[in-house]
Amino acid sequence: MSEASPIKRRKSRQIMVGNVPVGGDAPIAVQSMTNTETCDVDATVAQIQALQGVGADIVRVSVPSMDAAEAFGLIKQRVDIPLVADIHFDYKIALRVAELGVDCLRINPGNIGREDRVRAVVDSARDHGIPIRIGVNAGSLEKELQKKYGEPTPDAIVESALRHIDILDRLNYPEFKVSLKASDVFMTVHAYQKLAGQIEQPLHLGITEAGGLRSGSVKSAIGLGMLLSEGIGDTIRVSLAADPVEEIRVGFDILKSLRIRNKGINLIACPSCSRQRFDVISTVNELENRLEDILEPMDVAVIGCVVNGPGEAKEAAVGLTGGEPNLLYVDGKPNHKVDNENMVDELEKEIRARITRQQQVSHPGKIIPIKEIS
Repeated sequence: MSEASPIKRRKSRQIMVGNVPVGGDAPIAVQSMTNTETCDVDATVAQIQALQGVGADIVRVSVPSMDAAEAFGLIKQRVDIPLVADIHFDYKIALRVAELGVDCLRINPGNIGREDRVRAVVDSARDHGIPIRIGVNAGSLEKELQKKYGEPTPDAIVESALRHIDILDRLNYPEFKVSLKASDVFMTVHAYQKLAGQIEQPLHLGITEAGGLRSGSVKSAIGLGMLLSEGIGDTIRVSLAADPVEEIRVGFDILKSLRIRNKGINLIACPSCSRQRFDVISTVNELENRLEDILEPMDVAVIGCVVNGPGEAKEAAVGLTGGEPNLLYVDGKPNHKVDNENMVDELEKEIRARITRQQQVSHPGKIIPIKEIS
């Protein structure tokens, strides 16, 4: 199994988003945002449940109107994952969703308007035990900052954040987290680096408007990876022009690659060459599709030949080495031979059996069903 990550995390104040701790020594949370029409309660609930099904810790929902706020209340009743309400400008919407059980308010205090309105929102958050997320975006900086800096810069982004933070500091409300997002990787990274040493609150990481599934995943992996490797970051969102479910999968892949947090199958697979004794690429694709429902961490090696295969298979929980014949390893030891025709079935069967054994050790006496393999 993989060793623990050598990364030393930045010390931050811990807040609670519903039942999920954020900051301090809590695991880095992975979140996404719904892209359904919030007033379509059934569609939004279905998407939230799909996100939860692949391991999401927190889900953000846009609440642009009072009608959407009422819909949010109905949505909240039907799901059991912490929800963040994304609100801009209208303080009355924030007050309403606070009454309806929101777990976090994404609203910038400086954009609400008069001081009495800001105080009303903060007082409501305090009364209901709701943290606030300050979210600064390079594309929507205050006009005076745009004029001062001429264009979005890390300094402009941080100055904007500090303005909002100062409001909460004056109102003695430290229960907040901050995000500083830009579509440019270096601008985002430098902004987070500048702010990280100036506040104690948790930081929510993301490269905004990163792009489609492939390009956005790459850009996010680079930007978030740079920050996470420095110990910066307490929650992450991979912003993709794709199914939000993919954001969660990519987010966990980033954390797994840095050995920060393991969830689901970590597939170790060779790129394949003429030495392979089975079709590695199709085997890996089929396994990924079949094993998407597994959230327990496990290293699985799929190597097409005997050059690197045995070494990788011995280090994984379950491993497959191509050869004459192919050989399946379990817990680092050769277990049995498999042929190409039933190889994927055999791998899935062994992986699920091992998961069941792990669960029975951690939950003795509990009956855990094994998914039927067709």
